Amino acid sequence: MRENGLTLFFGLLLLLALLGQSVAGRAEFNNQQLADGLEQVSYAQYLTTSDFAVDVAENWQSEFLQFFLFIMVTVWLVQRGSTESKELGKEGKESDEDQKVGEYARPDAPAWARAGGLRLGIYSRSLGLAMGSIFLLSWLAQSIAGRAAYNGQQLSQLEDPVSWVGYLGSADFWSRSLQNWQSEFLAVAAMAALSIYLRQRGSPESKPVGSPHTTTGEEG
Repeated sequence: MRENGLTLFFGLLLLLALLGQSVAGRAEFNNQQLADGLEQVSYAQYLTTSDFAVDVAENWQSEFLQFFLFIMVTVWLVQRGSTESKELGKEGKESDEDQKVGEYARPDAPAWARAGGLRLGIYSRSLGLAMGSIFLLSWLAQSIAGRAAYNGQQLSQLEDPVSWVGYLGSADFWSRSLQNWQSEFLAVAAMAALSIYLRQRGSPESKPVGSPHTTTGEEG
């Protein structure tokens, strides 16, 4: 548990947050059901509704988009003085020697890091590929669940439902997406900028307290 404390801590927070969201979401959903003269749903029924699914998916896709973009752009872009940036002058994919792959790999390196060709090419991009794939899948899930929730509202108002393609062009879909994206981009920009001047003793997300503001890429 000590060696995996960071993952376990945030995994537990995830479960607690999902539980809280489901309880509060069901209460809100049932209030709307009463207002519309419809039957209330049980907790188990609410977990299978499109309303719950779209609320979860729209948050997940924005988080994975944030990490995917951050992983990819920090290969090439730097921020002077930020712990979230590589050192100035190290932009790019770096050499095999710097990355300790191929002939420069250590004996305890992952097998695909010691290999060459396609396997090394895939493994050296595996984190970005994973984050990008999860983003696309969760965005797809949002679009499917969002369309179901949107069409449920359309039918309750005696209006025509829309196709999946039609929903992708709707204001509802893009409003749900963009309202989450802007908050993620703000958080990343704030972290990159604030870590230039502010410190958190003992955290790897901060420079050592005594490091100059211009020090770039150094972790505490």
